[in-house]
Amino acid sequence: MRPQWRGVIEEYRDRLPVSADTPVVTLCEGGTPLVRSEPLSAETGCQVWLKYDGANPTGSFKDRGMTLAISKALEEGAKAIVCASTGNTSASAAAYAAKAGLTCAVLVPKGKVALGKMAQTLVHGARVLEVDGNFDESLELAKDLAAHYPVTLVNSVNPYRLQGQKTAAFEICDALGRAPDMHLVPVGNAGNISSHWMGYTEYLADGVVAEPPQLFGFQAQGAAPIVRGAPVANPQTIATAIRIGNPASWEKAVAAARESEGAIAAVTDREILAAYRRLAREGLFAEPASAASVAGLIHMASEGTLTRGATVVCILTGHGLKDPEWAIQGAAHPPAVPAEAGAVAAELGL
Repeated sequence: MRPQWRGVIEEYRDRLPVSADTPVVTLCEGGTPLVRSEPLSAETGCQVWLKYDGANPTGSFKDRGMTLAISKALEEGAKAIVCASTGNTSASAAAYAAKAGLTCAVLVPKGKVALGKMAQTLVHGARVLEVDGNFDESLELAKDLAAHYPVTLVNSVNPYRLQGQKTAAFEICDALGRAPDMHLVPVGNAGNISSHWMGYTEYLADGVVAEPPQLFGFQAQGAAPIVRGAPVANPQTIATAIRIGNPASWEKAVAAARESEGAIAAVTDREILAAYRRLAREGLFAEPASAASVAGLIHMASEGTLTRGATVVCILTGHGLKDPEWAIQGAAHPPAVPAEAGAVAAELGL
């Protein structure tokens, strides 16, 4: 009998800051599929793989870091946690806090969180407060709360979050038997590109891989502070998960792109939606923000900046049910038919 995947802490215990005394809080996160894309490979001339982190327990990559952040909070005697969120962090924090028996407080920008993510956060029992402001203002408020009250902040400024998120790089290398040549990832608060570089460089230092990949991060054009070189006071994009104007891991992300000889660029909402629909036609339902990596790949291909034959991994950060609005808006209204096989066959052109 094949053993069950045990979650990222147990699978990579020797590479994470835990001890025998750390109470592991896990929902068996990680171990997500690495799916080869035949259409994208044919179009780009590369070997394209899609790391589907929407298959994590709460539907996003956030679970990788949250298992470690909550485990360490519990080890340190915390009774409550707090986070600011555009939705995925709050859903993950609420679920892992529920598992650990901790109180969870969530600060969200008023009216800016997708319904699927809000539903998760509420059903897991978190105390949700809507802030009159954007995500960046919510995060500053959460930081202030953690600095002056007995509550642990579990946003990606918590170093344990990035330690957990680096396991995506380990899994990719373990699956491929090497590091990819290029690693493409959406950039919002910039924790992913930062943590993935941590993972690749650790494997490189230990001789697990011979060469690291180039890392390319993609922001939405209306929320691209790193690309612009200055915070964006009122970020705008349909990709709610990366609608962030002042990323917490800004400097780490820039360093990851520079050290890997990659780059951070911007893609338009139109490009993101086209990639989003394209992924769905391949059977992978990812939220719009996730599609920024594939939008970036297609954009690079159109500019002729891809190396033919290169092994490329695109990170899909969250499940499509997190933010189903765009799937519904882009679909035709289902026609009504009588309850007769002939009528159904006629409608289907059979």
